[in-house]
Amino acid sequence: MSEQLPRIAILGSGSMGGAILTGLRHPDVEVEGVRATTRSDASAAALRSQGIDARGVEHDSEANTWAVTDARLVLLAVKPAQITSLLADIAPSLHPEALVVSVAAGVTTDAMQAVVPNAVVRAMPNTPALIGRGVTGISGGSRATAADLALADDLFRTVGTVVELPESQIDALSTISGSGPAYVFLLIEELTRAAEAMGFEEDVAALLVQQTFTGAALLLESTSDDPAELRRRVTSPRGTTEQAIAVLQEARLSELFGRAADAALQRARQLAAGA
Repeated sequence: MSEQLPRIAILGSGSMGGAILTGLRHPDVEVEGVRATTRSDASAAALRSQGIDARGVEHDSEANTWAVTDARLVLLAVKPAQITSLLADIAPSLHPEALVVSVAAGVTTDAMQAVVPNAVVRAMPNTPALIGRGVTGISGGSRATAADLALADDLFRTVGTVVELPESQIDALSTISGSGPAYVFLLIEELTRAAEAMGFEEDVAALLVQQTFTGAALLLESTSDDPAELRRRVTSPRGTTEQAIAVLQEARLSELFGRAADAALQRARQLAAGA
């Protein structure tokens, strides 16, 4: 089913803003219109070469107000420290019915609502959104209606899966799906090093490990079985995998991952407090 989206302004067209722009160009997505701003004139020109109406803020102080004029959905994809000043800048030009959505870590809906009278939604996507396989948590501020959340859901479904959560869980979500890709990449790095230590050439080691992770993830996606069951099928009694798993479990992985997630959560809360 095609998405039906209103006129959209995307302020900040870096990795996440750029991912959304890509999602909006999917054939199944219908959007009334898109305007985007980006840091430099050169990057704005690059977007225009792709058929996107864009301006750079580098030499155009009115670029952001131009973008939000008549927009019904405004996506803030700039750095967290810039959010409140950007909102103050565009507030007079926002349509009263425009929904404001931020993907900035640590910036609460209360902080945004203190600057603009509009409904706001806080979103936390992750980097696989760049290939349309992201996971995004969304949470509405006190003014956001069910229709506002549905609109935010429609926007982020263009780049993957969406989960609606209370705002109290957004920071926790960032430690799992937000930071999660980095955990996976770290595991790939370490297993690749182990392969190289066993004598495989660097390119062969990388191929073996990367395709193993990709294949395992696709296998998990294609079945209704949980990861524990899939692991058991690979782990023959008294076999090689059983020996390897025993060594890994000696590291108390459950405790280790819990500590890692807790550390990330504490940092998220520090960021929210301005630390």
